[in-house]
Amino acid sequence: MGLLKNEKLIVGYDLGNENSQISYAVSAEGEVETLSLVAGQQIYNIPTALCKRKGVNQWFYGKEAVRHAKEQQGILVTDLLKLALDGEPILIEENRYDPVALLTLFFKRSLGLLSQVGTSEKLGALMITCEQLSPRMLEVLNEVIDGLKLKTSRICFQSHTESFYDYMIRQPRDLWTAQSVLFDYRQDAMKIYVMDYNKRTTPVVVYIEESRAEMPAPPEEGEKDSLTEAQKQYLDGALLKLAESVCSGRMISSVFLIGDGFSEEWMADSLRFLCSRGRRVFRGNNLFGKGACHGMQERIQATEAGKTFIFLGKDKLKANIGMDILRQGEDSYLAILDAGINWYEAAYVTEFYVQDAGSIYLKITPLTGQDVRTEEIVLENLPAGISRLRARFYLSAENRLETEIEDLGFGTFRRPSGRMWQSTIELY
Repeated sequence: MGLLKNEKLIVGYDLGNENSQISYAVSAEGEVETLSLVAGQQIYNIPTALCKRKGVNQWFYGKEAVRHAKEQQGILVTDLLKLALDGEPILIEENRYDPVALLTLFFKRSLGLLSQVGTSEKLGALMITCEQLSPRMLEVLNEVIDGLKLKTSRICFQSHTESFYDYMIRQPRDLWTAQSVLFDYRQDAMKIYVMDYNKRTTPVVVYIEESRAEMPAPPEEGEKDSLTEAQKQYLDGALLKLAESVCSGRMISSVFLIGDGFSEEWMADSLRFLCSRGRRVFRGNNLFGKGACHGMQERIQATEAGKTFIFLGKDKLKANIGMDILRQGEDSYLAILDAGINWYEAAYVTEFYVQDAGSIYLKITPLTGQDVRTEEIVLENLPAGISRLRARFYLSAENRLETEIEDLGFGTFRRPSGRMWQSTIELY
């Protein structure tokens, strides 16, 4: 599919330590596709790896990196995301390399796959998704973006959990009338996501419960066809036991199986159970990348479902924060930060006037509407009279609000005092 003259790509990039994937759409309403490494086939995984050719400054990425390493033509560097998070220099042929710079190189090279549908010049928006967004992960991702020097400022990050939510709300409504479950099978563990709702709120609040369970290590790609009957029964029994535990007591309308660990070669009893009671079951491995693309589409142009539902994951602000003020002589409410935004994107700067005020007061309203409280910010030694204040509000963690209030004086009547009041408020 080629792009028309004025079309821009909306890209969802699933960044993993072992493999990465790239999904895209050409509009906020457009269908999301995933780039394949082989035309006409569903080969989506790009090994998150680089290979430096021996003796020269030539680098290969993805499957080419793995191939050159197997042919003993270079030095393979895997676990690029983990190395970047650790931050320790990587020694290759007596030279030290910055691991974030290597991850940036991989990212840049892999984005070259967009040449199948356009060019990097046509990149209009980018959503990067990964399993978890720790402060260190956000630091690394921001460094990568700075190094890429992309010609778009519309770049966001979100967790796999939120990508699951964004994927679901773009699916037919009958798939999520009740709860939905996602099983993500990688290595020797199963990550489980259960999506549920609180329909008593407006907008409807969506929660996703996350858990992890041990599973037998799945067979390698080349070993799946050579499993013995005993091995198949062992894997099938382990998945069946886990599925029964997750589904017990729940009304589930859809189940999604992702990750390379699943195979119909051995899922006889477990698949039969999952498909029972009217549940619809889907298998694939590109849900998170598609969900990331859907997430960016929603930010550009929200669907009706996006307006009706709000996702409250662990990265989300779960309360509205504002102030009661006078605006043109009438009581008014100043919305500062709205519930539902990612904590690492929550920031607001405003200016206002106070008269003979020793404090300002923030109103914190949980999305449930219960336990509304007022927090006082003391402006110690603020000069008497009318003052103009600049206030900056941001979150330093999911439940920690930082405030910075600066005295700007009052025009020619009073020079700024240079005072700054800082405080930290625990929200939950």
